[in-house]
Amino acid sequence: MLKVYDLRIVIFFFIMLNSLYAAPIQDIQFHNISRISEQIAQETIDFKKGDEIDIKKIDDAIKEFYKQGYFNDIWVEDQNGTIHFYFKEKPTIGNLKVNGYKTREDDLELLYTSMNLKKGSMYSKKRVDQAKKALLRELEREGYINSVVEIETEDINENSIAVTFNVNKGEEIIIKRATYHGANKLSVDDIEEITANKEEDAVSWWFGQNTGELMLEQLEYDSFRIKDKYYQNGYLDADVQKPFMKIDFASNQAELDFFISEGEQYFIGETKIFLDASILDPKTLYPKLSLNRDIVSQGKCMLPTFNFLNKETPFDISKLRKDVDMIKEELGNLGYAFAEVKYDIQKDKEKRIANIMYSVIPGEKVYINDVIISGNNKTLDRAVRRNVYLAPGDLYNGTDFKESKSKLQRTGFFTKAELKKEKVSDSLINIIVNVEESPTGSLTLGGGYGSYDGWSINASVGDKNIFGSGLSLDFSTTHSEKTDKFALTLSNPALYDSIYNGSVEIHNNRYEVDSTYYDQYRKIRGFTLSSGRAISRNARIGLSYTYDDVFTQYDNIDTTYVNINDYIDQDYVISSLTPYISFNNTDDYYIPRSGVITGASVQFAGHSFGGDAEYNKYSTYLKSFCGLEEMTGADLILRYKANLRILEDTGNIPQGESFYLGGPRSVRGYESYAFGPDSASDPAYTRYFANTVELSLPLIPSARMRWSLFYDYGMIGIDRFKEIRKIGRGAVIEWYSPVGPLQFIFSRAMNPDADDETTNFEFNLGGSF
Repeated sequence: MLKVYDLRIVIFFFIMLNSLYAAPIQDIQFHNISRISEQIAQETIDFKKGDEIDIKKIDDAIKEFYKQGYFNDIWVEDQNGTIHFYFKEKPTIGNLKVNGYKTREDDLELLYTSMNLKKGSMYSKKRVDQAKKALLRELEREGYINSVVEIETEDINENSIAVTFNVNKGEEIIIKRATYHGANKLSVDDIEEITANKEEDAVSWWFGQNTGELMLEQLEYDSFRIKDKYYQNGYLDADVQKPFMKIDFASNQAELDFFISEGEQYFIGETKIFLDASILDPKTLYPKLSLNRDIVSQGKCMLPTFNFLNKETPFDISKLRKDVDMIKEELGNLGYAFAEVKYDIQKDKEKRIANIMYSVIPGEKVYINDVIISGNNKTLDRAVRRNVYLAPGDLYNGTDFKESKSKLQRTGFFTKAELKKEKVSDSLINIIVNVEESPTGSLTLGGGYGSYDGWSINASVGDKNIFGSGLSLDFSTTHSEKTDKFALTLSNPALYDSIYNGSVEIHNNRYEVDSTYYDQYRKIRGFTLSSGRAISRNARIGLSYTYDDVFTQYDNIDTTYVNINDYIDQDYVISSLTPYISFNNTDDYYIPRSGVITGASVQFAGHSFGGDAEYNKYSTYLKSFCGLEEMTGADLILRYKANLRILEDTGNIPQGESFYLGGPRSVRGYESYAFGPDSASDPAYTRYFANTVELSLPLIPSARMRWSLFYDYGMIGIDRFKEIRKIGRGAVIEWYSPVGPLQFIFSRAMNPDADDETTNFEFNLGGSF
């Protein structure tokens, strides 16, 4: 039973509460908020100035603010009708460190991304604990078992906190033995080519070799990878059990066992495509199928090779996937972005053939609603968007979708570019472009040795994506015993995001040409202005103006055999206009496996442009790449290049403009500049042709090393092409290293004359096919 004074208190409380409810709100104020704007805060609460004070609405408002996740504490005070909201925000991470694991800045940035944590992120215990779990998963993925991560926090100030992850890496487990029980039809090399966990090689420290490091996170997927490898070779009944691993923690070594049932090999049988012919005639698709027993192969750059011998071809599940993608792309070119291609593999175990039935459901035609760019922290949206061939309002096109990815990758701005389709409605989609930016700024210092140039040093500094705009600025210099080059280049591939491009280059070069009876030194100082425009997806036309001040000097003249009066120093100006056309549809910037690079130009030099030299120089070039993997099952690339040049005398061709033959850029096996004018009185060589056939093979794929067999043939002459004809052959080791492409050339001259300058080895830095 309540006492009298208790009852008075209760009555007084209810009177005060009732008065609080009845009082109108004079004002609403928010204190100590920076994570949200005052406008957002006003929109969060369900009352306004002039409303009666409602305890329940205030309580609901506090709950809504807490849901936003920005605040540690919230309290409310009523001061004479003014409602004051006070906030204590969660601190931000002012400093973030990981000790004991990863030291390179680039590696740490990737690690922070995987941890979903970065400097400036809002701190919460839950978020940091989740980051710790992600860090432990990363350690485990790299084979560090039983790692320990401790978290230290330290207040920097009232609103900022330092977070440190102290890592005590567990011992790295090394796979000393990997056994594939039951694997008879495929070799260990075939299997280890696709698995993440591999047996340690004898020289594991050498780049490209297997280190044997356990990748525990990938272990469960290796069984599926091996099974898929069997499917790619026609073993459709193959089965691979989950691996068994035995770890000796005393030595931190592991043994890995896979148990494989291979089954019989199946070959390609009949293929049928069920598709509404009014939309797309299935007959047009059969010749494009990879899984077609009437066609041995259908490479990226060659016509189909028909199987006249009716040789059985093993079934390949990867080719089936390519065929599915091909059918989807063909329908996509007609606007059917979400075509479904279902397949049924019917195995005939007696004949050991696999028949494939495709059922195609085109769906509806769709249009582009929007193109959404993501992942570009530096590169401007417009610099990404101009490389995407699809725009809002366009009818969807499968080829445009596919080639947009290739175009983005050819820019060199991104390590990865992915395009996805997001359905908005039955007739509308968004194109989601997600890119991972690569470092575009570069500072390179390198050196090398060439049989002609001797020791060389080269350095460059630049950025091919200045301020994320797509502009490129580069300064480069090269010094060797025979050459000095300086160049400063600024280029814009899309002026004002248009189809036009422009560039300016300032250069200062020196060349030394050794001849039998003299040394020739050429100094060239000048600049080039160039502008062009796209005329198709892969073709451009343009015009460039070049001004060069050329000084030619002769030294070490052997007067025993030549007349010194024939060697007069020359100083002349080349002022020229050069219209050009170029085409490039290759699939990769560094190692193309399909496509063509070609172009042609005419340089008009003469008095009318303010120069001393008067001539026309006609040039055309071609590079063709053909991947042979589908034909051979190996990563082989057939490459061909040709270069044709003609000098036309319109008044004055300085000898320094003569063509020369020999060296890494024309016919290998002969010294650079081996064939050309022998004396200053000799006329310039005005006819030049060189071409090369190469077969490129993988050497150490993980280190981006390849090797090639080559055959070079070149011609040069004063009036005719065939005055001098030379052949070279040999092998090249190519390494696309961090400092640039490296070539080690082992060559042999095939038809040298007795006095020809030949070479058997050359080293080339910066050169590529």
